Amino acid sequence: MPFDVLIVGGGPSGLAASIRLKQLCQETNVDLSVCVIEKGSEIGSHILSGNVFDAKAISELLPSIDWKSELLEQQSSHATPVTSDEFLFLTENKSYRIPHMILPKQLHNDGNYVISLGQLCRYLGTKAEEMGVEIYPGFAASEVLYNVEKTAVKGVATRDMGIDKSGKPKDTFERGVELHARQTIFAEGARGSCSEELMKVFGLRAGRSEQTYGLGIKEVWEIPPEKVKAGFVQHTLGYPLQKTWNDKTFGGTFLYHQEPNLVHAGLVIGLDYENPYINPYKEFQRWKEHPDIRTHLEGGTCISYGARVLNEGGLNAIPKLTFQGGCLVGCSAGFLNSVKIKGSHTAIKSGQLAAEAVFETVLKDGHRSVADMEEDGKGQDDAIITEAVTFEEKIKSSWIYSELYEVRNTHEAFARWGFLPGLFYTGLAAHITKGKEPWTLKHTTRDADTTQEANNFEPIHYKPPDGVITFDLLTNLQRSGTYHEDDQVCHLKVKQELHHIPETVSMQKYAAPEQRFCPAGVYEYISENESEQPKLVINAQNCVHCKCCSIKMPGEYIHWTVPEGGGGPNYQVM
Repeated sequence: MPFDVLIVGGGPSGLAASIRLKQLCQETNVDLSVCVIEKGSEIGSHILSGNVFDAKAISELLPSIDWKSELLEQQSSHATPVTSDEFLFLTENKSYRIPHMILPKQLHNDGNYVISLGQLCRYLGTKAEEMGVEIYPGFAASEVLYNVEKTAVKGVATRDMGIDKSGKPKDTFERGVELHARQTIFAEGARGSCSEELMKVFGLRAGRSEQTYGLGIKEVWEIPPEKVKAGFVQHTLGYPLQKTWNDKTFGGTFLYHQEPNLVHAGLVIGLDYENPYINPYKEFQRWKEHPDIRTHLEGGTCISYGARVLNEGGLNAIPKLTFQGGCLVGCSAGFLNSVKIKGSHTAIKSGQLAAEAVFETVLKDGHRSVADMEEDGKGQDDAIITEAVTFEEKIKSSWIYSELYEVRNTHEAFARWGFLPGLFYTGLAAHITKGKEPWTLKHTTRDADTTQEANNFEPIHYKPPDGVITFDLLTNLQRSGTYHEDDQVCHLKVKQELHHIPETVSMQKYAAPEQRFCPAGVYEYISENESEQPKLVINAQNCVHCKCCSIKMPGEYIHWTVPEGGGGPNYQVM
């Protein structure tokens, strides 16, 4: 199936790219075919974010449209203006409000909105289809297609359907399809499997800092109407993640009130933490018991749960964005601003700029659309594969670059020196130097390699859940709507050259941290009797596609691949 532009991923950056491409087609009276494929069962079903939304980029994308009113009308989802914005430092039982005036300006939320990003993506998907974009949910890109020399991308192939656990076709077998394109935009989100392959094949990370990640864990609650504080925004540091002034566990929490009666609550922990006994999910449950948090949830009902990794490396870790035949956008590239605690606005803007660069590339020098070529008896394979080199230039001259440049060294300051020095450095950068320090703090260590041996720590004992405010993992997992066809090849694969790690390293040296960091209970070690060495069991059907295992596993021994299209979580209000 040939297209002029293929977009892999139906998140904010991919949908923004598709809309901008069709806008350019209308402005120039050119008809390019644009296709978006999405591995989730529908647009928005794999989208998870906080989300306090900076509307700058969407206002640039849809300048003449009241997107807030249309979002409510079409998706019954409110964009609630921020009315109250507080930042707290927590101890186990108390809290201390940090004065607004000393917070970095990028942390101020005046003019922002509390939204469901999944619902916003559904709205953008509808907009894109109205403009002529072809959108195919339930299609998981499993393979990047290259030219013969493997110097350029020709498109992607989707995963076969109906293959049983042993690798044999079932009665329901359907061959995956090859989707060819003049340009392919990869908008898979953080740690996308195709995007990671492209970075290796084309050396896109050469000279860049090592990317570092956070794991976000989130619940959505319905609360009684009398408890709603529409537009209330709260972020915290300190308890439960930071216990000492030089604690190197990076992260914090968020709690937002959205109309009509929703609370979005979550915890983000940097995956460069050292203690293998940390259980991010249980730290999140522990945080909810704090008196200043519990009061927002009491009397309410938890209706949704999920998790997703996010990029935290910032500007220094963004790879080369383009290659022959395609580019990386959004969190596939890593445009999240961890100081601002936002990435949706930069994702949307990067999609717009990629669309402009790709449009120029496809049409320059008289290049015509695939449809025009087919009229002349030619196909997509006859097209010249080029590189949208102006994309990087557009990024560097945009507000994305200036925003990320100001805080380019801040995450590494936390990683090197710990909690309090990291805060001081962030204040210095945000208020005074604005990123103009005459040095660059490069991150050189994979998150998997920061985990220290278990004998350096004591096991952490967590309180059992009460079933009212705190929940056991499997109960919460049901709220994610996660489903995979049971009889299919496992999409979580132990790398052949690293099979010894789960056998002789992970449990023995690190006390099997994958049993704790996975927010879906996918990994466990089981032995049939006391004399038998515990063996790794992978419960792939639980996977919420957070990608944490591909990052934090000892030695990165897991290769995360896509399952059959349509599998995974089914988020509705995330």
